[in-house]
Amino acid sequence: MTSIAVIGGGSWATAIIKILSENNVSIRWWLRDRGAVDHIRKHHYNPDYLRDVRLSPRKVKTFSKITDALNGAEYVILAIPAAFVQEPLQGLTAQHFAGKRVVSAIKGMIPEKNCLVTDWVEERFEVPLSQISVIAGPCHAEEVALEKQSYLTIASTDEACASHFAQLMNCRFVTANPLVDLYGVEYAAVMKNIVALACGISHGLGYGDNFQAVLVSNAMQEIRRFVNAVDPRERDLSASAYLGDLLVTAYSQFSRNRTFGNMIGRGYSVQSAQMEMKMIAEGYYAVNSIFEMNNKYGVEMPITEATYRILYERQPPATEIGLLKMKLR
Repeated sequence: MTSIAVIGGGSWATAIIKILSENNVSIRWWLRDRGAVDHIRKHHYNPDYLRDVRLSPRKVKTFSKITDALNGAEYVILAIPAAFVQEPLQGLTAQHFAGKRVVSAIKGMIPEKNCLVTDWVEERFEVPLSQISVIAGPCHAEEVALEKQSYLTIASTDEACASHFAQLMNCRFVTANPLVDLYGVEYAAVMKNIVALACGISHGLGYGDNFQAVLVSNAMQEIRRFVNAVDPRERDLSASAYLGDLLVTAYSQFSRNRTFGNMIGRGYSVQSAQMEMKMIAEGYYAVNSIFEMNNKYGVEMPITEATYRILYERQPPATEIGLLKMKLR
């Protein structure tokens, strides 16, 4: 039986645990909230997220001490928003990760460092890149909870690493496929959240489906330009790990980034939108990181730039989207 540590207590962590529980695994789940740990032990569901998901007490053990969760685990899945992933791991060393494979379920970047989570793990904990993979969609936690047919891509630099973890994530309602393109998948996942923000802002301003279709098609070109500049190689960006993940995040009612953007478009301030949303919109932090990274690469990125100006320079959304629409084709 494969032992897997899951770090994080949100909806995506809960959904991943539901998927894994379909297979012959042992799950060691760390949550920050001691009350949630005790509640899950007693009632077998997460009191804060996806409450309808029943958790097997035989397969799922909860911990409030992160080193206890890591103890004996073969895999470590990180499922904490990128902006907050460093704090709970700050007391850990490379020794805690020795011999383990690390899987990032985080679709964001470390804000202060403007780096991918996988690069941070490799540097901070000396985990070989060949032992690191990422989980990509298109897949929303809410549909996993409902056991609706979903698809995942497990990306790594090493085919065997990606394939082995994909097998663990395959179940009766999830199909997981391996892919050898760690950076392409990870950067595309980061950028699709920025696009979802722009879609939400546009929707909040009253733009319709016609505009959003053009916005998303232009966004795919923007993602292609940036990803190819950062990590040039042959890749099919029409695959579900790239285009599919973009589409579900840009259009779905479950997309927290689209929801956040919609609030901004309707007149909320960043602070008030953050306060009202219980979940983190990764795109808010990602747009700053990608914008700053692009100072080096100089890629044409009108959608990212417009979103950045709205969120960080407090430019009027109507003005910025009005200027953006003149650049779309």
